[in-house]
Amino acid sequence: MSERWLSVEEMAEYLGVSKDTVYAWINKKNMPAHRIGRFWKFKADEVDQWVISGGAAESDGERDTK
Repeated sequence: MSERWLSVEEMAEYLGVSKDTVYAWINKKNMPAHRIGRFWKFKADEVDQWVISGGAAESDGERDTK
């Protein structure tokens, strides 16, 4: 049986980040996501590979300097 598709909320929980971060990564970092109607859906194994390859890493301009 193939793995099920995850929602934005489920992916945010899976990665331990906010939904806003997930949306930002889709738009700015090419996070692997699939648009199904008006919803974004994810396959955990695709996102795992993206994270492992450095897709979620901060670039120099993104670090919080507080």
